Amino acid sequence: MFKVIIPARYASSRLPGKPLCEIAGKLLVQHVWERAQESGAAAVIIATDDERVKFAVQGFGAQVCMTSSAHRSGTDRIVEVLERLGERDDAIIVNLQGDEPQLPGELIGQVASLLQMSEGAAVATLCEPILASAELLDPNVVKVVLDGRGFALYFSRAPIPWDREELGLSQPAKPLSLGATYYRHIGLYAYRTRVLRQFAKLGPCPLEAAERLEQLRFLYHGYRIRVAQASRAAGVGVDTPQDLERMRTSL
Repeated sequence: MFKVIIPARYASSRLPGKPLCEIAGKLLVQHVWERAQESGAAAVIIATDDERVKFAVQGFGAQVCMTSSAHRSGTDRIVEVLERLGERDDAIIVNLQGDEPQLPGELIGQVASLLQMSEGAAVATLCEPILASAELLDPNVVKVVLDGRGFALYFSRAPIPWDREELGLSQPAKPLSLGATYYRHIGLYAYRTRVLRQFAKLGPCPLEAAERLEQLRFLYHGYRIRVAQASRAAGVGVDTPQDLERMRTSL
């Protein structure tokens, strides 16, 4: 069995109050919580540092844990929740971002099972193919390169691997016809509690600081990340007011 923890920070820089934005008659964080409820998790916990979020999620019946407002990341917030709950070291925890209202519960269960089955993996996560060059060249789309056994070699905002013959920064959006397969990283993670406790003691690494990608801290310190292709489309997240409006029209 596994548990899902949803970090829900109120003070988002690009969309303040994001967890409490309304979409199709429900709060954004409620949509995310409902997807997690569909995953088969033993428990779903919303972790927040804001009383407004706490009050709202209690209103729709969610379990909530108040955390410090000083955390640098959602992962640090999750570690505080684990310590408060006294979780055992071998427990599997899924980190579900609080701005993914379309992410299917099936994928949450998939990433938890992937970690459970992957000997030698400290972390598990998912990806899906990139089909257009515009997406490949977009720095907001995180790319991942895998080894032959399905472990992550590197994550980047840059288009990796770089096809020297086919790619050009001035290319318009079009289907990719390249020799390599390109993957978009889906920001959904499963960890064992002991790994998260170790992670919390590590400071940000140079790669993480350059790319603004926290998962690079694991690779930098020698942890292995197992990656599998998502069993179905992951949907899109909500990062900006424009994303929110698109989501409102699609649901």
